[in-house]
Amino acid sequence: MSLPHAILTALLERPSSGLELTRRFDKSIGYFWSATHQQIYRELGRLEAEGLIRALPAEQPARGQKKNYEVLTAGRAELARWTAAAQDPRPQRDVLLLRLRAAAVVGTTGLEPDLRRHLELHRRQLAEYQEIERRDFPPDRDAPGDRLRHLVLRAGIDLETFWTQWLTHALAEFAELPARECGPGER
Repeated sequence: MSLPHAILTALLERPSSGLELTRRFDKSIGYFWSATHQQIYRELGRLEAEGLIRALPAEQPARGQKKNYEVLTAGRAELARWTAAAQDPRPQRDVLLLRLRAAAVVGTTGLEPDLRRHLELHRRQLAEYQEIERRDFPPDRDAPGDRLRHLVLRAGIDLETFWTQWLTHALAEFAELPARECGPGER
C-alpha cells in the first residue's frame, strides 16, 4: 500500500509526469522506496481512477503529449490519513544475512569476496548520501519540511554507516576463521 503514498508525496512536492516521477524516484524516493516505470504508471492510473489525482489539462492538446498530474483534495486527505496511522515495523529480510547463516552449515566458499563487494557498495552509497547532505542541507536550511527530508536522509546515512561497520567486523571475523570449510551439521 505504500507505493501510492510515495507517489502522492512526490506529486504534492511537485506536479509531475510519469516520466518525471520515475526520474525523481531514481534520484530521491527510490533510495528508500523503489518502483519501476511500469509500476509508477499503473499506480498513476489507479490513483486517477480513485479520484486522488488528476491529469492537468494540456495547454495545447497534442497526440502523445505527456500528462502532468497533481494531487486532489481527496489525495491529500488520504496521504494525511496514512501518515497519521500507526504501523508496526516490518521484519527485516536480508539475503546476505541468510547466506551467512547457511555458511555456518555448508561452508564459506565464495562468501568473503562478496562481503568485500558489499562493503564497497555500502561505502559508495554512504559517500553519495554524505554528498547529498553536504550539498542540500547546509546548517541554515531548517524549515520544517527540510528538517524532515534531512531526517530521512540521516536514516540512510546511519544505515549505510551501520552496514559498513558491520561488514568490516564480519570480514575481520572471516580472517579469524579456520581455513577449512564447515561440513554438514557443523556449527
